[in-house]
Amino acid sequence: MIRSSHYPPCSGRLLKRMLYSLLIALPLCSTLASAQTLRVAAASDLQFALPVIAAQFEAQSGTKLSVTYGSSGNFLSQIQNGAPFDLFFSADVGYPQILLEAGFAEPGSLRPYAVGRLVLWFPPDSPLDPVKLRWDALLDPRVQKIAIANPDHAPYGRAAVAALQKAGFYDQVKSKFVYGENISQAAQFAQSGSAQAGILALSIALSPSLQSGKRWEIPSDFYPPIQQGVVLLKSSPNKPAALAFLAFFQTESARATLARFGFTLPNANLSSEPKP
Repeated sequence: MIRSSHYPPCSGRLLKRMLYSLLIALPLCSTLASAQTLRVAAASDLQFALPVIAAQFEAQSGTKLSVTYGSSGNFLSQIQNGAPFDLFFSADVGYPQILLEAGFAEPGSLRPYAVGRLVLWFPPDSPLDPVKLRWDALLDPRVQKIAIANPDHAPYGRAAVAALQKAGFYDQVKSKFVYGENISQAAQFAQSGSAQAGILALSIALSPSLQSGKRWEIPSDFYPPIQQGVVLLKSSPNKPAALAFLAFFQTESARATLARFGFTLPNANLSSEPKP
């Protein structure tokens, strides 16, 4: 049997007070919730390493991270147009430097955190072996499409073009390019068969879904160093938590995770410690 409970009806004046109190409380609750979450814009090459580092930091600090992955150049435009991020992990140092000079980032907050590496990647069932053939593999007629990140806004795309130009192969293969919006999408093209090869970030090639592929690491002297930088945004309402995460990124644990996913450590500091 269902029992019903009876409560005295609210008067109109009391109901209005209750609704008014609720409306006042909601913005405060929203502010408190957002203050507990760091909003991070991150280059796509970090999509496998960063979740590991973020989980370690969350367990230690209790601060939650909300990470959006994409093209560094696209993030630059979004941040300049008011996108609400606390930290920007770019695949180069140029885009964070632009934000600093334009007044969108905290002075002194730019620091390098890793150096990216390029690989020539083929699917595991490809008849071509990039370790043996190297650049010549791209000239094989069975390679009709080569996936790279869009060099207009993706640092790995610019590095791929630079490497091909230095190797003397760019003019021979540029008609085969298919452009990913970022390095992650370029990898999807290569993995799915939309392209028969890809020039990808090593950190992506080491991911569970691509690590079985055939890869040749392109010597670093073929392209300018892919020195990656992070910056604290001036509009961040969570600067203490953001600074804590930046400090955590310098720990041995975080550095070991970056190394495990194919990154090397930067050669030199670009700036002093971030300022809140």
